[in-house]
Amino acid sequence: MSIKAHRWVMTNVGDPMGREEVEIAPPLPGQVLVEIAGCGVCHTDLGFLYDGVRTNLPLPLTLGHEISGRVIAAGTGADEWIGQAVIVPAVIPCGECDACRRGKGTICAHQLMPGNDIQGGFASHITVPARGLCPVDEARLAEIGLTLADVSVVADAVTTPYQAVVQAGIAPGTLCVVIGAGGVGGYCVQIAAAFGGTVVAIDVDDAKLDAISHHGAALTINSRQLDAKTLKKQIAAFAQQRGLSSREWVIMECSGTAAGQQTAWSLLVHGATLAVVGFTMDKVDIRLSNLMAFHARALGNWGCPPELYPDALALVLDRKIELGAFVERHPLERINDVFDAAHRHQLRRRAVLVP
Repeated sequence: MSIKAHRWVMTNVGDPMGREEVEIAPPLPGQVLVEIAGCGVCHTDLGFLYDGVRTNLPLPLTLGHEISGRVIAAGTGADEWIGQAVIVPAVIPCGECDACRRGKGTICAHQLMPGNDIQGGFASHITVPARGLCPVDEARLAEIGLTLADVSVVADAVTTPYQAVVQAGIAPGTLCVVIGAGGVGGYCVQIAAAFGGTVVAIDVDDAKLDAISHHGAALTINSRQLDAKTLKKQIAAFAQQRGLSSREWVIMECSGTAAGQQTAWSLLVHGATLAVVGFTMDKVDIRLSNLMAFHARALGNWGCPPELYPDALALVLDRKIELGAFVERHPLERINDVFDAAHRHQLRRRAVLVP
């Protein structure tokens, strides 16, 4: 029996999204139908709508890949998920190919990203593979004042920097520099601190820096008026004060801007790890030989393996990541107004759209 649902559809770059009534067929074997509780608005969604970043599935398309909700129907082999509150992975590997078998699901050639490869989460319902779903303990959520809609942002804004922190090997004694302290970067600061790193947060927005100064940042720096050399000296002086090394810094670029990427590159030190977490279509001019000269490394970061989701969610449930102070819920019906405000940098918190 099909389900009556609705979704908001992108038809052309720059045009407002329109509401569409649809009938969703029952899930196929291995699939589940999720009644959506919330879907977060990500920088990537803005790139699709405003910047012409190409989606893998041709338009028209429903965007949205930060999804939480409740499973209301399941295909053969997925019955155990019915009634369960879940987070849907932002990138769903096939689980069967050579890359997946070797633990490299983020480069799976058959991966599915809602709002890119398949219809996304700015809707009332979504059909997705059951593989990789992350169960959510709603009683634990209630204890810390969160709703199921709130944890939709775990699907990308939390898990993406979580994987970056794990991949970079951040541990006690690590000096970690996070560039871009809003959205993904704000959670990156908290996760790096939870792993024992001493975190320097850099941004050009004093309000974002003030907010994150209470949630994991040992030092905040507004880089707007600083040249690269001065910025690096300030961080080196801070490292010395804290008894940390002037080498082997972990530099995490989360701003998704050309300026942020240039700043990140300028902070390379001997043995540094550069983690590129944010995305921009802009190009930057760098001297690649710096990697050689500093014996440094640069790591890309696409999504997060579903098997890491429970540990990332546990940091939220254990209050090692403050989530509630950095999200705000809006009705899905206001999607075009919310996207416009996000595009104009008028939102102070990550928006979650609720059907």
